[in-house]
Amino acid sequence: MPDEVLVADDGSRRDTQYLIEEFAKRAPFPVIHVWHEDRGFRLAKIRNKAIERSSGDYIIVIDGDCVINRYFISDHEFLAERGCFIQGKRVLVKERAVTSFDCQHANSFPSLLKMALTGSLSNVHHLIRIPLNLTLKDKKLKGIKGCNMSFFREDIDAVNGYNENFVGWGNEDSELACRFFKYGLTKKVHPFMAVCFHLWHITNKQVSNSNRQLLLETAASTGYCCRNGLIEKD
Repeated sequence: MPDEVLVADDGSRRDTQYLIEEFAKRAPFPVIHVWHEDRGFRLAKIRNKAIERSSGDYIIVIDGDCVINRYFISDHEFLAERGCFIQGKRVLVKERAVTSFDCQHANSFPSLLKMALTGSLSNVHHLIRIPLNLTLKDKKLKGIKGCNMSFFREDIDAVNGYNENFVGWGNEDSELACRFFKYGLTKKVHPFMAVCFHLWHITNKQVSNSNRQLLLETAASTGYCCRNGLIEKD
């Protein structure tokens, strides 16, 4: 189990608040709802607000359209290493119905075989359970996915968190990774551990030109600390 769960809520309606409150009543860990008003897609800003409210020394980030299995937290904890951030893998759930129960038990061979044969998942090979030292390390932006990452609190503090100049969908995760690299961290990936299930949904998201430009500017710079992050710098 996690020590705490922080819900970084980018302007949801009141019914989401009620849902979180009901879940918090029965959860075996603290649940903290961090909300700001809906003024467009401001993922970077609300994640910073949640990080500010967190009390742990290690942070695991997932998206709201992802489901995790019973190994997820322990996998990230097992892989955690000073000088690294963890880039988890994702399995894409197709449009046909897959329940959270299926995802929770997908590491059992019968469930895995059934889901593979029915074609309900993509990237199903990541669910092969091999918790050995098969980690890969590099400093490449390829494969960066903000829906499944983890890092030490002191490292996200050092780079001043997510860059809140990112408004609209896309590239805030790659820009953070770029600054992590400049700070001296290495991306660590295990092909069969720390896997999340990305639920199918209709999407037409495209990265804006301004977000693309922000990523290019960070890549061309020598600094690793953004100005508009956890702390707004002059």
